[in-house]
Amino acid sequence: MATSGLSGPFPLTAPGILAAVSSYSPGTYALGQTLNNVFHIHYVGRSDADLAARLQTHVPKWYPEFKFGYFPTAKAAFEKECHLYHDFSPTDNIVHPAKPKGSGHGCPVCGYAD
Repeated sequence: MATSGLSGPFPLTAPGILAAVSSYSPGTYALGQTLNNVFHIHYVGRSDADLAARLQTHVPKWYPEFKFGYFPTAKAAFEKECHLYHDFSPTDNIVHPAKPKGSGHGCPVCGYAD
């Protein structure tokens, strides 16, 4: 079984994000819930600059928990998001992750380059 390699899970609440995500940084995240001690990923996403701010946009949604990882660049965060997307096939991701704005980066798994 694939593992996400992300930290967590943490509660997907404003205080939960504030307590867990302390750096202003690009990052990748997974939203979902833990059932029978297994974190089930329903959605993956990323931020090219401010991971905490991006996670806050998901607080009103139904997901009870999140996992995350910091990355040094938007490209690295995009690549991790693509790997998560292909490894876990999250049910709530309708389209393939988009490349960082203004970049020519394609998906490291399938080559997709919107």
